Amino acid sequence: MSKLYVVPTPIGNLEDITFRAINVLKEVHLILAEDTRTSSKLLKHYSIVTPLISHHIHNEHKTIDQIIQRLKTGQNLALISDAGTPAISDPGFLLVRACVENDIEIECLPGATALIPALVNSGLPNDKFHFEGFLPHKKGRHSRLLKLAEMEHSIVLYESPHRILKAVKQFAEYFGLERKISLSREISKLHEETIRGNIKELINILENRTLKGEIVVVIEGK
Repeated sequence: MSKLYVVPTPIGNLEDITFRAINVLKEVHLILAEDTRTSSKLLKHYSIVTPLISHHIHNEHKTIDQIIQRLKTGQNLALISDAGTPAISDPGFLLVRACVENDIEIECLPGATALIPALVNSGLPNDKFHFEGFLPHKKGRHSRLLKLAEMEHSIVLYESPHRILKAVKQFAEYFGLERKISLSREISKLHEETIRGNIKELINILENRTLKGEIVVVIEGK
């Protein structure tokens, strides 16, 4: 029986991939990649020569039927994103759902994701937490922040470096200046960093320096 393998890839250091993930990528008939240029570097590093095609947010609606047909003819496929686990704030959910609807077996390998290291590094309670992913940029942002402000568990979300100062200033309006917050960036890379403090302290820091790299934000629960 054919199978779709959902394979996490490194979020920074290329060594953050399992032996099993490498073997799966070598053995499947085809790899579905968010960006073939980015994924080609990883595959070359591990001497993986499996064919690669694009499967991303802009074409996934159009390509799913073709992918399902490949799986139905007995091909084993692997789905990867640029970094981390597919379908976690990345393309993948629609394809996994289509496989479920067509009784095609799915196997998600354990592996890298940015939210867990950031949560642990934050020093904030992590026995229970809420993962928000990316907040809406405009429509729906106000209502989401109102709900998040009332949550009692730690909140994990993603933000881009060029919007982080504006976002933290907005958090001050909804969470208050004294709520604890942690920012982790460049996770598993050379310049990995976690900045901790309350929201007021983080605003002061961000007003005096520019951060680079994708950022994982962890906010203390109410």
